[in-house]
Amino acid sequence: MQNLTTIIMAAGKGTRMQSSRPKVLQTLGGKPLLRHVLDTAKRLGSERIIVVYGFGGEQVKAAFADYGVHNGTLEWVEQAEQLGTGHAVQMALPHLPTTGKSLILSGDVPLIGQDTLQQLIDSGSQLAMVTLGLDNPFGLGRIVRDAAGKVTGIVEEKDATPEQKQIQEINSGIYLVDNAILQQFLPKLSNDNAQGEYYLTDIVQMAIADGVEVATVAPKFGFEVEGVNDRVQLARLERRYQSYQVEQLQRQGVQFADPSRVDIRGQLSVGRDVFVDVNVVFEGDVQLGDNVYIEAGCVISNSSVGNACHLKPYCVIHQATIGAGVDIGPFAHLRPDTQLADGVKIGNFVETKKAQIGAGSKVNHLSYIGDATIGSQVNIGAGTITCNYDGVNKSKTQIGDGAFIGSNASLVAPVQIGAGATIGAGSVITQAAPADKLTLARAKQVTVERWQRPSKK
Repeated sequence: MQNLTTIIMAAGKGTRMQSSRPKVLQTLGGKPLLRHVLDTAKRLGSERIIVVYGFGGEQVKAAFADYGVHNGTLEWVEQAEQLGTGHAVQMALPHLPTTGKSLILSGDVPLIGQDTLQQLIDSGSQLAMVTLGLDNPFGLGRIVRDAAGKVTGIVEEKDATPEQKQIQEINSGIYLVDNAILQQFLPKLSNDNAQGEYYLTDIVQMAIADGVEVATVAPKFGFEVEGVNDRVQLARLERRYQSYQVEQLQRQGVQFADPSRVDIRGQLSVGRDVFVDVNVVFEGDVQLGDNVYIEAGCVISNSSVGNACHLKPYCVIHQATIGAGVDIGPFAHLRPDTQLADGVKIGNFVETKKAQIGAGSKVNHLSYIGDATIGSQVNIGAGTITCNYDGVNKSKTQIGDGAFIGSNASLVAPVQIGAGATIGAGSVITQAAPADKLTLARAKQVTVERWQRPSKK
């Protein structure tokens, strides 16, 4: 929508969180609550996003210091005293354009859906809001309508008549308002109430009295308008969010061994016939190809996994690119800039970092491969280490196609192993090993015939 401004109220302290961090920095699905709202506002095409901050403002601004750089204009407005929702929007008023509309969201209502907000925009109304029917609306503001179904007001629980308390439709606190209405009525707000606060709901009352018809939209899912005030609510919403994501993936053909025991903390893209065992965690941007099989306890973050890969239990994979038909684990650790070509085997207790490993190569046991380029069809024996750090600098190891590295070898970088070379077990290699030859670097075995083991006295 053109000329759309989004105002996000994010000044609350969140006392019930019992945390030194502001409430909007608590995480849901691996992202701060406020980040969810910002991302949704951006996807809607907001030309300007205004965040009204208060408690812990410097922490909040620091957490999003680079957000505006990558996502357009982001403005920060301070609400030094938290005097209600109306007061929060008053703080943003001087920053609003004279024309267009403002979408008013809460930083602690993280899962409001883009489709729901688009319905607000599509309503074309001067004032539209999200409302929801609840079986138990106790304590919440009720939406009052006339016989024709038009909104005539919002009544709070403490002010409601017995008949009004039977109303199940409640106000979510999410609005789309013409800027002209905000400019007309925000200055007229009063704090003459029991809480001594300025309420945004009073704007709705004033607009209705001025003849403005209010449009309402219902969210597709109830959790879209759930707020977070304490850790119990946060945990509950986390489970609902995870369940929603899992259901979407199941509809794309993913099989979960137990849908309640998986965490998705970012964006997960999947191919067909993917299997995910229990207690698997996905973080950041993860892509899985077709026929990927992931066993229990794996953690995968910001990585891509090719077709027909098998990840055995308890692998940790971070910023890695994995080709097709790769077997990994169990208990393998792929660190950033690991690149595995098709058909690679990475076995138990193997760690890789800044490693490019060619097609069909194997690192099956108890090895560290760092700052290394390994060709195709290479066999790395158990216990092999690329010694890449001299205390100051990192150096690279290069291993040619078809090389065979015997067990417990130490390759002291910088060093090159030629194609087809064989390195004897237990060798410490400090110089280039020529192609197609056996290279050994170890002391000659000696047996001391007359030696006797010391005895205890």
